[in-house]
Amino acid sequence: MFTTLLSQGPLTRAEAGRRAGLSAAAVTKAVRPLIEAGYLVEDADEEARPALGRPANLVRVDGGRALFIGVKVTGDEIIGVLTDLCCRVLLARHLPLADRAPKAVLASAAALVGELLTEADGFGVRVMGLGIAVSGDVDRAEGVVRYSPFLDWREVPLAELAGMTTGLPVTVDNDVRALTVAEQWFGAGVGLSDFAVVTVGAGIGCGLVVHGRVVAGAHGVAGEIGHVTVDPAGPLCRCGNRGCVEAIAGDDAIVRRIRETTGAEVADAAAAAALAHRGDAGARDAYARAGAAIGRGIATVANLLGPERVIISGEGLAAYDLFAEQIREAFTEAAFGSAARCDVQTRPLPFEEWARGAAATAIQSFTAQHTH
Repeated sequence: MFTTLLSQGPLTRAEAGRRAGLSAAAVTKAVRPLIEAGYLVEDADEEARPALGRPANLVRVDGGRALFIGVKVTGDEIIGVLTDLCCRVLLARHLPLADRAPKAVLASAAALVGELLTEADGFGVRVMGLGIAVSGDVDRAEGVVRYSPFLDWREVPLAELAGMTTGLPVTVDNDVRALTVAEQWFGAGVGLSDFAVVTVGAGIGCGLVVHGRVVAGAHGVAGEIGHVTVDPAGPLCRCGNRGCVEAIAGDDAIVRRIRETTGAEVADAAAAAALAHRGDAGARDAYARAGAAIGRGIATVANLLGPERVIISGEGLAAYDLFAEQIREAFTEAAFGSAARCDVQTRPLPFEEWARGAAATAIQSFTAQHTH
């Protein structure tokens, strides 16, 4: 009930009950303690006033009732945000990361969280949870980073360690899954029971929502679209296979392809995109190939799961105009039957959004504990 109001409110009690599948009596029982605790507020909806009688009351979540911190750890920096209960970003902070060892990352993260906690004092509301998002194989239930290739971590009990250093309840999740939670509760996935989030950038990630639930898979690995083979004769991937989507469309793969085919000394993804934007044929070809690989990867997801929507996001979208057409063409060609009707959207992703995703997982954990 609370989740419905959080992601879809404000709503009348009747409408909230309909969407949550609850009777009027069950809605009253669920709403009363949450209003008393200050998490829900009931306002008269003057616009919806019937011709006769009282206006309908709208129930909404009081976003200012609780604060949360979200932290995203990348290979070279830590991004932290302070959000309210409705996952609106109030403050954002970046901290460069000189050392990727767990101990050093924890110390930096604790410093960043400490800074945000100090800032939170000014709002006069408690911070109720900390979410941390890391790329790789993350066991959210256990709070353990099983393996993160970008950080070179194995079996790091991050939730426990961060909890000890910050004193906050901690939720740790894979960064793409965290982003998917944010889209499901507060973004382009609100109200959809089946959708996917595909992130394009250093890696190619995919978060899946099936029947209203974010899928983690039996072993914490689900939706690994980056390692779907789209060209068996393609380049070698770091996973050991050939022609994976990531081996063709990841930032490093595009840079490598441009260097090999043009001889240009492009330093990174930004330089690669700039060269392509200047009209270099080899650079444009590398992006076209990347777009076709991503399109085929997305079609695989659509064929397997039939999502209503696929949201393409990630830092790689800075170069989206270079491969949008190829993504669309390859998707349409490879999607089977009505799977091609899937709504493919693009959402630019500032890096703060990754940290906001982490905060969304903390809000999700808090909600599960305190509102049932």
